[in-house]
Amino acid sequence: MSAGAGVEDLLRRLAPRVLGVVLRRYRRFDACEDAVQEALLAAAVQWRDHGVPESPFGWLVAVASRRVADEARSDAARRRREDTVAALEPPGEAVAPGPGDEPPAEAGDDTLTLLFLCCHPALSPASQLALTLRAVGGLTTAEIAHAFLVPEATMAQRISRAKQRIKAAGARFEMPTDLERDDRLRVVLHVLYLIFNEGYTASSGPSLQRAELTREAIRLTRDVHERLPDHGEVAGLLALMLLTDARRPARTRADGTLVPLAEQDRGRWDAASIREGVALITATLARGSVGPYQLEAAIAAVHAEAARAEDTDWAQILALYGLLERFTANPMVTLNRAVAAAMVQGPRAGLDLVETLDRDGRLAGHHRLDAVRAHLLEMAGDRAAASAAYRTASRRTTSLPERRYLEGRAARLAGDAGARTLT
Repeated sequence: MSAGAGVEDLLRRLAPRVLGVVLRRYRRFDACEDAVQEALLAAAVQWRDHGVPESPFGWLVAVASRRVADEARSDAARRRREDTVAALEPPGEAVAPGPGDEPPAEAGDDTLTLLFLCCHPALSPASQLALTLRAVGGLTTAEIAHAFLVPEATMAQRISRAKQRIKAAGARFEMPTDLERDDRLRVVLHVLYLIFNEGYTASSGPSLQRAELTREAIRLTRDVHERLPDHGEVAGLLALMLLTDARRPARTRADGTLVPLAEQDRGRWDAASIREGVALITATLARGSVGPYQLEAAIAAVHAEAARAEDTDWAQILALYGLLERFTANPMVTLNRAVAAAMVQGPRAGLDLVETLDRDGRLAGHHRLDAVRAHLLEMAGDRAAASAAYRTASRRTTSLPERRYLEGRAARLAGDAGARTLT
């Protein structure tokens, strides 16, 4: 397994387990995470040239452990007279394992523990995202900065501040108590959901999708599901990701332009992901307890099971959005329900719901509110108003593929309206 892409995939899979082992030994998140990143970079260079060692996991643990030990010895030498040396808990005479040594048996559960640590409530949502991708996803600072379109130095500062905040909060590398777990798990799932959404429809930039983020979100959610197989919302989120990502091959044309759901070639959808997603959501709904991720997955399953756009069971989707609104006050849910209402009850019903969001204010200035309004006005036959709304939406989005699509719809409708006026 010496190909570059294979090495990168292996390193990303091993990264959280390696960090977990080193953290259990030395308990200093900032130092351990830096050491693991250095070990991953060293492996990326050496393994391509010399091949993957017999025990890649043991190799990474050994290298990272030596880095932490070296740093701790250096710190101890510099700060020998300070009372705080004892509090830092340096490893002292601890000997790093050899490259072939195997990790302790309990290391298999460390990814979930890491996720909880990276989603610590002391961190801002942006820091939770960045730290999760770095420590658990195995992405480099440069890759994360590129994904979120910020300078690498800015992202490095964000990650550094997050690690310092975790240290200051006194966070331990351990699973939260039963009383804390459900609240913390909600944060973990929300972070994974945000990572997936940013990858599926990038908030800005030249590309509609960032596949590296959707892949990481699915991989990490699958890992959580393996550790919590009976948790309905974990299964629901994984099903939602699989069913949504299954459309990815059909969402853009060869030139990168956006293809809306109704116009996609469903033969290009990933059938294996759809089968897995449908099976997951069917099984978890049968257990009785329902949450918002499960409902979103059920909606995605209805779309996935329609062979053609015109076969979509919009009445069922409308009912599911009604249930979803009982769980969340998210205006995006209401906006999606407006589309479903228009498909079932006519465009006027959808536009009435959109008007309630105008008064709500939480989506003020958001391009999707104007894009949905434009779509419903187009359904209602008001081409001039629809064209104007599409243009407003195009000015407000920071995604270039979305902007081009919206501008194209506006121009086509404006041209059609002009032609009818002339005749």
